[in-house]
Amino acid sequence: MFNTRATSRVLPELCKASRSSPLISPQCRHLSDSSGSPAPKDRGRQVWIRAFGIGLVGGLGAAIFQSFTQAHAEAPEPTSHKTKKEISTYKEDVRDQLSSQHLQVKRSWENPGVYAWGSNTGRVIAPDSDEGFIKTPRRIPFFDGVLLRDLKLDRNFGAAITERGDLLQWGTAYSNDSTQPTPTLKGKDLVSLALSRDRIIALSSDGQVYSVPVSKESQETGPKPGEDTWIPFWSVPASISYRLLRTKNPQWGEKVSAISGGLDHVLLMTSGGRLFSAAASGERFPSKGQLGIPGLTWNTRPAGPYDQPHEVVTLRGFDIVGIAAGDYHSLVLDKDGRIFTFGDNSLGQLGFDYNSEATVIDTPSLLPIQRLYQGSNMTPKATGVSAGGSNSFITVDATPVAGQSDGNAPQRGLGRITADTFSCGQGIWGGLGNGRWTHIQGTPTKIKALSGLFEWDETTNRIVPIRLARISVGSTHASATMDNVTRISSNAKTSASDTNYGADVLWWGGNEFYQLGTGKRNNLSSPGYIAPLDIDADREKGRREEHRFQVTPGKCVRVNGRNVNLEQRVECGRFVSAVYSGV
Repeated sequence: MFNTRATSRVLPELCKASRSSPLISPQCRHLSDSSGSPAPKDRGRQVWIRAFGIGLVGGLGAAIFQSFTQAHAEAPEPTSHKTKKEISTYKEDVRDQLSSQHLQVKRSWENPGVYAWGSNTGRVIAPDSDEGFIKTPRRIPFFDGVLLRDLKLDRNFGAAITERGDLLQWGTAYSNDSTQPTPTLKGKDLVSLALSRDRIIALSSDGQVYSVPVSKESQETGPKPGEDTWIPFWSVPASISYRLLRTKNPQWGEKVSAISGGLDHVLLMTSGGRLFSAAASGERFPSKGQLGIPGLTWNTRPAGPYDQPHEVVTLRGFDIVGIAAGDYHSLVLDKDGRIFTFGDNSLGQLGFDYNSEATVIDTPSLLPIQRLYQGSNMTPKATGVSAGGSNSFITVDATPVAGQSDGNAPQRGLGRITADTFSCGQGIWGGLGNGRWTHIQGTPTKIKALSGLFEWDETTNRIVPIRLARISVGSTHASATMDNVTRISSNAKTSASDTNYGADVLWWGGNEFYQLGTGKRNNLSSPGYIAPLDIDADREKGRREEHRFQVTPGKCVRVNGRNVNLEQRVECGRFVSAVYSGV
């Protein structure tokens, strides 16, 4: 098999000259779309090929690669008279010139922080500015050199968890006088966040779930629970008002392990595979079935706190491994790859056709993903769920099996997994990512640009499917981080043309507040790329052509004089987007 990674050592001129050839891409990853539809353009920096083209690469690659390497030599190595430091500096300079992706990886390690863009009416993207929009990625100065465990953004307020596990808040909904993030809930070792209409739901490392009001005034004037001190049997009031959401009858060693929230509700998944749901807003009680408890309303709620968690008993016995919440609907994934949905279905976001007489489904209902592969001899298994606004996304691994009518005839590709992504819900702003502007989409449709993709993995020496590492969904837009092969191990001992590169990120959906980061305001119905976050760094290297943004995968690097495991993560919120340095 032709070694595709070897082509990463040729100069950019070679890549430009070979754009018409399906054998070479600037990052040397051969991608194919088994659906037969082309993936989104990569501004000349990546070539997507069909699955059947992989066979031709094996037969012709060696000869073509030999002719390329003879015509274009590798970047020259420095002479032996230079010191090790000089050689290392020389190599880094060459790599920065060769690859925009290498420069992006390098800058993400040297300058960790938060880039954000979109609506700034709540002073979330630029806390110290009165600008209404931030059209392209801009750093928030407060977070320069700061590492975060999690980040969630609304149009009018933002919340983040510091490396130490403390909660930061900012935005006009927190305080009109807020000009930078302020520590609020401290000392709880928080690990993840979910936002509701007016509260922040925070999960700690020990499984405690905190419900904190967004407003600074409510934090100061609301009831403050007692907290234990180092003195036995002595407690003091908490510094701010908050509520604890406690699940009932926990099993031995069981704790809440994941949370996901909508405007009025939050889902709680436990380490024992159980699912709980609770009211998450102080303004409105969930009324569209998104709790998964049949008949539960404000008038029928049981005695006790209005936001007490309720076990979704319909799913008792299923081992829940994934949860996702949109504004008014919920998705649940179990370990066997089954998906259950409940809540509002007025736009088809539950994966069922719209029914004007029953727009709400308050009982978890099994989504038959087998029907999506009917007649294809493919056996599907759901691997992930994501949701936001009125949209839902499902990732599926489909494995071909021999059909009954095939007899003894050999079949190619048996057992080879194909990774697909489906969407349903509201697509009027392009939020479904399927290339259509559909108002209501009940039956999930395949996102061809994110489905049926393959690449050659040198570690295992085989063709592997390209899955999605994560989908982040805002109210009208979304972003997908690909789980493609990455490289972050070039060093002083490797060739000067051995460059690093990260994971591809694609964006689509509503762009009315510039939340897609393209610098333009037009919506996108198909996934596309954006420019690098630090575009000026590219221009400093003399590059005139456009390059795509990639996120840096996790690696232990030195930051502020210490070693930390750092990675970049993407977050889509309500009309806003961000990329942050996560730990």
